[in-house]
Amino acid sequence: MKNILVTGGAGFIGSAFVRYMVETYPDYNIIVYDKLTYAGNLDNLLPVSDEPNYRFDRGDIADRETVRRVFDLYDIDTVVNFAAESHVDRSILSPDAFIHTDVVGTYILLDESRRRNLERFVQVSTDEVYGDVEEGFSTEDDPFAPNSPYAASKAGGEMMVRAYHVTHGLNTVITRGSNTYGPYQYPEKLIPFFTTEAIDDRPLPVYGDGRQVRDWLHVDDHARGIDMALHRGEPGEAYNVAGENQRTNIDITHRILELLGKPDTLIKSVPDREGHDRRYAMNCDKLRALGWERQTTFEDGLEATVRWYIENEWWWRKIKTGAYLDYYKAQYAARLAASDSPAP
Repeated sequence: MKNILVTGGAGFIGSAFVRYMVETYPDYNIIVYDKLTYAGNLDNLLPVSDEPNYRFDRGDIADRETVRRVFDLYDIDTVVNFAAESHVDRSILSPDAFIHTDVVGTYILLDESRRRNLERFVQVSTDEVYGDVEEGFSTEDDPFAPNSPYAASKAGGEMMVRAYHVTHGLNTVITRGSNTYGPYQYPEKLIPFFTTEAIDDRPLPVYGDGRQVRDWLHVDDHARGIDMALHRGEPGEAYNVAGENQRTNIDITHRILELLGKPDTLIKSVPDREGHDRRYAMNCDKLRALGWERQTTFEDGLEATVRWYIENEWWWRKIKTGAYLDYYKAQYAARLAASDSPAP
């Protein structure tokens, strides 16, 4: 590996991976390819913007001509695909974009990778492909049961990756990450959303009883897990990157308010979203066997993350305007207006 194309590298997890790779492997050329949709942000890459082994090229993974140009221009030999529409709520409001990027875009990347016979193709996926896990822990061999358009689109992308490995012998690896948190996360996801809203003393809309369970993983540990799969993963295999830290949404919310010194009265129970999975949990023994271990405890990671949003209002305040407010109104205005339930 020498010239690694990181698609979606200006997004939350992608940019963390880029920052990690640029600093860890100075002999690699890291080329970020990103459409810069609402969640793509070049501010996420400012820490490495002057590094000699970093490059940025703007484009859509579903645009074959542009993808081919970038492959040829930078002599790409490896792809790590983060590019995706990634928010479940948005997939319910507008699923078309998810199919376009997560399935069609992945197919085009695979086809161009096959054309060049790349050394490795890493598909970054999600624990949501497993669907609701009432008890126990999902393993890599469990069947898929996606319950949202987002999860279904990610499962579809994974099936294309598998097909290109089996049919064409493309050297592929898949990672499935659990709920990820940390700095630079677009403030539509639970932790940055509730943190930034609470800073401004705005209501926190908690879906239903707030007892949905998610497995929380710090973004730096996630980036290291993808790196481990990239370098040591077996061709054709998938690897869970799990936080092994199950917490309910309401417990996370209370802890955020505690860290901010804000009252629990900000919490508002609102009608649940459609198809809301109750619990996710994964086993990550397979990745651990390659040598990966988490380095950040949830307690330390959450505290550091909340502090980051307190100290970096320059980053998120300019995001929470315009189109963001339109989305907020579409998703939460009616729910908050209908909320007359006490906080969970």
